Amino acid sequence: MSTDEYAVVIEVFTERHFIKGFSKKYKKAWDVTIRALVEEVQRAEALIGRNSYMETIVNVDCVRIIKMEFRVAGTHESRRMSGNCCIVALHSDTKTAFILLVYCKTDVRGSRETDWWREMVRDTYPRYKHLL
Repeated sequence: MSTDEYAVVIEVFTERHFIKGFSKKYKKAWDVTIRALVEEVQRAEALIGRNSYMETIVNVDCVRIIKMEFRVAGTHESRRMSGNCCIVALHSDTKTAFILLVYCKTDVRGSRETDWWREMVRDTYPRYKHLL
């Protein structure tokens, strides 16, 4: 890992509530996908602003909340058309990235995706409540 890369932590909540579903549905393709997702998150700082699938939502002090689209390996959909998203908190002071949510648009409850994931993050991760 180079000094520009982040250490990636997949939060237990997202592992238990969302990744488990992806793993069951896509089996081996999910293993490839999660490895690729982690590698992208490790290099997130270098990728933000250079592509259309990763955007900064909040950037306060040393914490940056980003939303990135991804596709599952082996599927023939684009990142955008897949409806799969990942919410990540990048901590530049510790060079640690926390994967807070990994979801598909079918997981969203209600009519507004942004409201849904912001509420999920506020309710599940109190340390980010003040940012959202």
